[in-house]
Amino acid sequence: MSEASPYAFSLIVPLYRSEETIERLVDRLEAIGFPQPWQVIFVDDGSPDRTHALLSQRLRRSSLAALLVRHTRNFGEHQAVLTGYRHAEGEFFINIDDDLQNPPEEALRLLEYARVHDLDVVYGNYIVKNHDLFRNLGSGFANFTARLLLDLPHFYYLSSFRCVSRQIGQLITPNSSPYVYIDGLLCQVTNRIGSLDVRHDPRDAGKSGYNLRRLIRLWLVILTSFSLMPLRIATFVGLGSAGLGGLSFLYILVTTIFGTVEVAGWASETSSILFFGGIQCLLLGVLGEYIGRIYLTLHGKPQAHVRTVEWSGSKAPPLDRYSSRSPTA
Repeated sequence: MSEASPYAFSLIVPLYRSEETIERLVDRLEAIGFPQPWQVIFVDDGSPDRTHALLSQRLRRSSLAALLVRHTRNFGEHQAVLTGYRHAEGEFFINIDDDLQNPPEEALRLLEYARVHDLDVVYGNYIVKNHDLFRNLGSGFANFTARLLLDLPHFYYLSSFRCVSRQIGQLITPNSSPYVYIDGLLCQVTNRIGSLDVRHDPRDAGKSGYNLRRLIRLWLVILTSFSLMPLRIATFVGLGSAGLGGLSFLYILVTTIFGTVEVAGWASETSSILFFGGIQCLLLGVLGEYIGRIYLTLHGKPQAHVRTVEWSGSKAPPLDRYSSRSPTA
């Protein structure tokens, strides 16, 4: 540990509807054996159930050096992770899920791998994934899109179980965009990225909060927030359509001059109109998505707001130490 970092690492745990797993989660964290001081940062992302109340009560009788940050509403997992980074003080930041599918013990392996190989980011590569089929398909598509559009390693699975060095974590915390994709931010500041095979346990309780709507939102963030490729593709599609139109005009001109014009059928004409009209609407939609995101960002759509910050531990720092670490600061 360095003098600037009182903890060897900080565990970042985003929480949402986690009341069924809180007790077991804290028990597992308390059982971690590590010779150096470390901390855990829970970020309650606006849970509508008793997650915050149960965790606050449990931490009062816990020996963990823990910080409990509460958002004013549900902003999203990536926003919660970034809030955790802003409050973390360890030399490394390690994300784990609240459902115990990421074994806390495996976090130590990520930490050791990052230290030994001098890496800025280490992703946990699940040997066997225990998500349901829908979640696996959605995550796979999001990963494919990220690797296609971003400067990310093509041979790593970009899981939410990641270890990030303090230096890199702090470089991305100034980001205030309401459209957050942690892996996109990380790839913009480092290419020292590695991967380690880890265990992925069955979900301890409840079901995944990633429904179709959330997966589509994440995909759109990846697609439009970190790359201009969709706009470039739109340009080439437009040029291709214009080229087809030019060839069609040339064909009609030639057949007219040589007197071989035939009456075209209604179906072919209607199909052409619908096809090119659909392309135009698609291109306008891509452009509108970019403009809409710019508009909302300029008009101050919040990334996240912190409602409360609670500390538990034998050596609690003054809470005003964290008062300036709001995502919107």
